[in-house]
Amino acid sequence: MSKLLHLDTSIQTSNSVSRRLSAAIVDKLKNADEDLDITYRDLAAHPLPHLTEPVFAVHVQSADASGLDAEQRDDVAESASVLAEFQAADTIVIGLAFYNYSIPSSLKVWIDRVVVAGKTFSFGSGAGPVGLAAGKRVIVAIARGGVYAEGSPSAHREHAETYLRHIFALIGINDLEVIVAEGLVFGPEASAASEQMAMNRIDALPAMVI
Repeated sequence: MSKLLHLDTSIQTSNSVSRRLSAAIVDKLKNADEDLDITYRDLAAHPLPHLTEPVFAVHVQSADASGLDAEQRDDVAESASVLAEFQAADTIVIGLAFYNYSIPSSLKVWIDRVVVAGKTFSFGSGAGPVGLAAGKRVIVAIARGGVYAEGSPSAHREHAETYLRHIFALIGINDLEVIVAEGLVFGPEASAASEQMAMNRIDALPAMVI
């Protein structure tokens, strides 16, 4: 049975373009595989805490956890669960809201739980890091208020898709599939047209789940 991990990040709940796009992607994949096992995390509604030094030491460096308090132990357990969900998933779908030229902090906190030396990447012998999570399919649906596509005047301010491509490449995933709806603040007609174009791209996505 294939497993899919679905993440949403938008602080909007009732009118979020990124949530609608990510849901459409999941629906398409679910329709192609009715036995698809889906795990959902709403990182905006239920954010993970930022990593602290004691939790980092246990989660990332496998330090002794005996000195942690109850809250920190809960954080370590949740961090382990987040990492396990990612490692078990064959496909990851991310609904990404573009905030202040970058990713939401809630997604960065999630990334800090899954990009772990010895678990999802290792340090090579002089040739740089080696990704250990290759073979997963990652689809990212991005909603941007302005226009930041390559060739646009604001392209140099785009630090979300660029960052995700680099961080997933670190763990061995080099072929992100990215769907973008942008120019969403330029009025209802422009917003609706951009969202529809993104939905059309979703319709054209290969339906297979890795």
